[in-house]
Amino acid sequence: MKACHSIVPVFDEANLVSAAGLVPVLELAGRAGLDGLLAEHLSVPSPNAVDKSRSVIAGMLAGADSIDDLDLLRAGGMARVVAGVRAPSTLGTFLRTFTHGHVQQIDKITGCVLAGLTRQVSGLLAGGRAENGMVFVDVDDTIREVHGYAKQAAGFGYSKVRGLNVQLATVSTPTAAPVIARARLRRGNVISHAGAPRLIAQAVNTARAAGARGQVMVRADSAYYLRDVLAAAVRHDAWFSVTARMNPAVVKAIASIGEDAWAPITYPTAVFDAQVGAWVSDAQVAEIEFTAFTSLPKAKQVHCRLVVRRVRRLQPRASDGSVQGELFADWRHHAFVTNSTLSTIEADQRHRGHAIIEQVIAELKDGPLAHLPSGHYAANAAWVAFAALAFNLARAASIAAGMATARWATLRRRIITVPARLAATGRRLVMHLPTRWPWAPAWAALWDVATGPPRPVTT
Repeated sequence: MKACHSIVPVFDEANLVSAAGLVPVLELAGRAGLDGLLAEHLSVPSPNAVDKSRSVIAGMLAGADSIDDLDLLRAGGMARVVAGVRAPSTLGTFLRTFTHGHVQQIDKITGCVLAGLTRQVSGLLAGGRAENGMVFVDVDDTIREVHGYAKQAAGFGYSKVRGLNVQLATVSTPTAAPVIARARLRRGNVISHAGAPRLIAQAVNTARAAGARGQVMVRADSAYYLRDVLAAAVRHDAWFSVTARMNPAVVKAIASIGEDAWAPITYPTAVFDAQVGAWVSDAQVAEIEFTAFTSLPKAKQVHCRLVVRRVRRLQPRASDGSVQGELFADWRHHAFVTNSTLSTIEADQRHRGHAIIEQVIAELKDGPLAHLPSGHYAANAAWVAFAALAFNLARAASIAAGMATARWATLRRRIITVPARLAATGRRLVMHLPTRWPWAPAWAALWDVATGPPRPVTT
């Protein structure tokens, strides 16, 4: 296939819309109370803050990953279907007026909008609204690499690259994809678990405000193996499932597990083990009663279960029959602490589900967090907060469109960035969408949810 040389491109059509899917998504946001919440809670000293905030969110939904990219909303007839569009320079100035307090206001608005979305889209947190359901709160952080010396608070963190740290907490269920309860920007050289107890408290409260009535489980990796993290979960009536560091107490506990205590476990699908560079399809699990943080006073020690998964080593043994002289020469052990009442095998399965937060991080980095666009720290923090809000809107839209497992990029390609031609007839504005569009039924389903009567919320 080759291009036709008789085509003459002319940029002169004022009635074309390049992202018609923004109309139902923003309508869904309006029904969830976005505009009212922005007007009530956002006190940033900038005129028309609601319109500017909506412009930033709409641009992110359409694929903008920098302030300059927000200009895509001003092309063609977009201003006729998305009200209040502002120029990128105006939006950049708007973001630079934010302070830490204003960013926290956006965090609060994100939680309230999430609660509104769960009332509009029944598939959000599906299964978590039942009394016997389960809700997972996953906590993790990532480094967003930056370049140049104008980025405030940038530094070298655990990844050994210069950047800023983004910490987030997601909420999901066994049958529902994750949404973001909280996301915050931090300096680049911060330790991972800094501020985690408060983040957990906010995330659990957000999940319950969104209608989660089932048992909440807080999951995290070994960077969050901290007494205050576990205590925060317990304080909010949640289970915890946190990877344990291989300190002497944990190693001693693992060594005390008898051979007859190990039970085989087979994964439904193979799991890639990065440490050995191979796929693992079976392992063994066992558990033992454990007291964590015994160096602290007894009142602060945590009595829990230590669940251990062991995978047979794949590398050859040395001539003396050992592997690098380690204590566990034949097996590699992965341990985590939990206070849940699940069986050993189910506890291990639920804990491994923590990896779902990596998918959220990947989607954010493939979208608005491809860059942190400003040199001002507070402006970048506001950008991260708006990105979390936009992510939740995209998740709700994908569920409403019948694409519950679709990634954000897939939603953009199939639903949001579909072009349309505007035509006025009487007092109505008609969007003419492409004929034979493969995902027209999904687009129509989203339109029905966004503009039709509210649907009853089910568990």
